[in-house]
Amino acid sequence: MALHVETPLIQSIPLGKVSGRKVFLKMDALQPAGSFKLRGIGLLCEERAREGAKRFIAPSGGNAGYAAAWAARELGLYALVVVPETTSEEAKNAIRDLGGEVQVHGSNWNDSNELALSMVAEDPQSAYIHPFEDPVMWDGHGTIIDEAFRQGPRPDAIVLSVGGGGLLSGVVAGMDRNGWKDIPVIACETEGADCFAKALAAGQVVELKGITSVATSLGAKAVSKHALELTENHNIRSFVGSDRSAVSACRKFLDDHRVLVEPACGVSLAAVYENSPLLEDAEKILVIVCGGIGISSAKLSSLEKAVG
Repeated sequence: MALHVETPLIQSIPLGKVSGRKVFLKMDALQPAGSFKLRGIGLLCEERAREGAKRFIAPSGGNAGYAAAWAARELGLYALVVVPETTSEEAKNAIRDLGGEVQVHGSNWNDSNELALSMVAEDPQSAYIHPFEDPVMWDGHGTIIDEAFRQGPRPDAIVLSVGGGGLLSGVVAGMDRNGWKDIPVIACETEGADCFAKALAAGQVVELKGITSVATSLGAKAVSKHALELTENHNIRSFVGSDRSAVSACRKFLDDHRVLVEPACGVSLAAVYENSPLLEDAEKILVIVCGGIGISSAKLSSLEKAVG
């Protein structure tokens, strides 16, 4: 039985009004684990449990670790989540509330990942849960499109956030299996966490020196090679927004839809609120509202002050 739930697809009148388009929202912020991550990570954890794993070790900026801890609780297992120093207190406390152990290590996800890999190597009963690079995970994330295909009209463009590339890889897999391969995808990042945009410009994976954006959930220093390779056969366009735009979009979305999301999700909403030229003549847009647990009303107010 899948650990994720089917989420609503709703039409956004406010976003439609500001963009002059029909905007549909896939509300994965409403997943039990707070973000789309539960789809793929839940599926991966179920498979590893069937293979005999007794605990999961997950390097994460927050959301992937929370999904792993949620899956572990549902499966009666144990989760250790290794997070970098940039992970919010909200995210760390939420993971602990599920019974997961949190270990802070390093200044970014790559540092946390190194420690997680060393832990897995020393424990044969543990399973390594990568936050964005696993074909099983991509298959799980692709259920977003399986549902959207049933729930609403065929969009002219799909807007989503990209960090390490797990959501992008999953959505494209779902598009392929539902006959939506020709639909353009707008892959959104913030300045300072824009590893996909830089890789696309260079034609190869590029590692950022560090993550300087407040959208720490996008905090992979390099996008997965698979995500970059998808651009060879799919129309994937890169949108890079400012921290201010992402945070502003979070506030607007809260006011418009009474749903609070992280800046990592807000940057996708910003592409529509700002009516990005990348959307071109798309009349119907599907936005993946990916959610995020590392946010609260107090945190949003603090971010608004920080970005001016």
